Amino acid sequence: MDITVQWIRTYWTKQSRGGEAAARRNAAPTGFRLPPSPLTGAHCVRMDEEDAFAPRETGRPLRDVGVSLREQDGRLRVHARVGPLFGLPPRPRRPPAVRLRPGQWVRWQLNYRFSSSLGIRGWSYWLDTFNVAYGPVDRDVFLADPTLVVDERGPVR
Repeated sequence: MDITVQWIRTYWTKQSRGGEAAARRNAAPTGFRLPPSPLTGAHCVRMDEEDAFAPRETGRPLRDVGVSLREQDGRLRVHARVGPLFGLPPRPRRPPAVRLRPGQWVRWQLNYRFSSSLGIRGWSYWLDTFNVAYGPVDRDVFLADPTLVVDERGPVR
C-alpha cells in the first residue's frame, strides 16, 4: 500500500513572537503540493525566520522523519515521535496513535521551545507538522482538509 509523508518544520526566535513577523509565521502553510516525481521517502519542507519563512523543499528517508508508521490488518498506524526531551512544553500524556484506512490522512502537529546552552542566546522555537496519507494520492492531497487532526501544540511562552 502507498504511504505518503510530508514533514514541515518551522523555526523562529523571540523576534517572530509578535507583530508582522508573527503574522508571517502564522500564515505559513500546514500543507504543500507534493513534488511531481514519485517520492521514495518523505517530502520535507523547512521554513526559517531568517528567510522570512520562505519554504525550502528536500527529500529525506522515512527513517529520518519523526513519525512511527506500521501497517497492520489493512490499516496504517501513525504516531508522531516527540523530539528532544529537553524541549518544552512538557508532554506527560500523549494522544494514542491513529489508525488510517486507505484513502485517509492525518495532520499531526507538535511545537517546542528551547533555550541555548547556558541561556546565552535566548529562546528558539519550532513547529513540526506531519501530514501522512495512506493509499494512492494526488499531488494536492495535503492542500485539503485532513481526515484526522492531532494537535499537540502547547504553551511555549
